[in-house]
Amino acid sequence: MATQMIILNGGSSSGKSGIVRCLQAVLPDPWLAFGVDSFVDAMPAKMQASDAGIEIAADGRVSVGADFRALEAAWTEGIVAMVGAGARVIVDDVFLGGAASQQRWQKALGGMAVLWVGVRCESAVAAGREVARGDRVQGMASSQADVVHRGVIYDLEVDTTHTESLVCARTIAAHVS
Repeated sequence: MATQMIILNGGSSSGKSGIVRCLQAVLPDPWLAFGVDSFVDAMPAKMQASDAGIEIAADGRVSVGADFRALEAAWTEGIVAMVGAGARVIVDDVFLGGAASQQRWQKALGGMAVLWVGVRCESAVAAGREVARGDRVQGMASSQADVVHRGVIYDLEVDTTHTESLVCARTIAAHVS
């Protein structure tokens, strides 16, 4: 079965977005890209600092509530529907719940052909990128670097610590059937 979807999972500032842009450039067919950051940005402002929505603590730790989970489920189902309608999709996600986050995707996907990709980056390097970006609460990268991978099963892993996004994208593209 041909791969219809690529799901990249990694912590904040691990390099997922750069890989996604490179994948769109190197894959022969057009692929749409959707990221958890754009999902969060699409939420009403009042949900971006509430127990029911998403809260980012001063130390960068992220917690989500019931309203967030409900909207996340709808977002996931929407992406799966696009794939079902024939679109190829790359998702840039942060599995805050590790294996439980992957299981939510698996439930929505049914039997669709997905390439599961872990994007790793040494905590100190990701933290440095976080500071350079200036659009993240410091501490997110280090708090997420390992926890997002706990119990997650991948088809492929890449490490952006010392490897450029384009090289990672080419490695991933070689695994797309």
